[in-house]
Amino acid sequence: MKKAMYRLTLAVTAASLCLISVNLFASETDDRIESAAKQSYVFRTYLNGDDIKIKSEDGVVILTGTISEESYRPLASETVASLPGVKSVDNRLAVKGEVPAVHTDTWLVAKVKSSLLFHRSVNASKTEVFAKDGTVTLRGEATSKAQKDLTTEYAKDVEGVKDVENEMKVVTAEMKQEKMMDEKRAGMEMDEKTMGMGRWIDDASITALVKTTLMYHRSTSGLSTAVDTKEGVVTLNGEVGNEAEKELAAKFANDVNGVKSVINKMTIKGTEPKTN
Repeated sequence: MKKAMYRLTLAVTAASLCLISVNLFASETDDRIESAAKQSYVFRTYLNGDDIKIKSEDGVVILTGTISEESYRPLASETVASLPGVKSVDNRLAVKGEVPAVHTDTWLVAKVKSSLLFHRSVNASKTEVFAKDGTVTLRGEATSKAQKDLTTEYAKDVEGVKDVENEMKVVTAEMKQEKMMDEKRAGMEMDEKTMGMGRWIDDASITALVKTTLMYHRSTSGLSTAVDTKEGVVTLNGEVGNEAEKELAAKFANDVNGVKSVINKMTIKGTEPKTN
């Protein structure tokens, strides 16, 4: 009888220690998830001015608080979802202020700005966007005609845009240098988000930026695209309708901040995937 009680006591003790160990591991994982999210490039730059609270319980993350732009909602979700240990994300973020009605000019302006935001080959911070009855007007500065044309191309590929009138001014290298000298003399500092573009960008942020970018482009928004990033190299998987869609997905992804290269493994519906 004593031996049986002794064995039972040992079993209960072992089970308790195991449970404590599991709880401690889960707690450490949750702490690591919350910390990694806050330290990610996306949260340190694009979401830096927003009031976002991150709570992880056993890998289930709840996001609460407010954001300044509707496009930041999926960006926050995708960044957290790409972190190791995350099982799911419950996004309860609310947009600060009034949300524009769908298909209005105000809504269209927000969509165009979002489509430009994460691309490195255009200058979203120097691009002013206006809309009237579906026609978008772009003003501001471009560093070259190629950048101006690319801004037009990206804006045209936003759902709801009927036409684009690009009135951006091309700023030559000499003009840019002169302006920089004026800003330096005036003691102006570079915007934090612009400065952040040159910093190291974590893989979770790159994955989120690529997914959000593909979602905001009309040509790729309907694609079922899986995005995986390792050390800045992005791999695309999924199905597309034709070769043009496949090439566009790679083009848009390759122009996202932080992306070093793109491996496009997307397959065209009805064709067999290539094998090495």
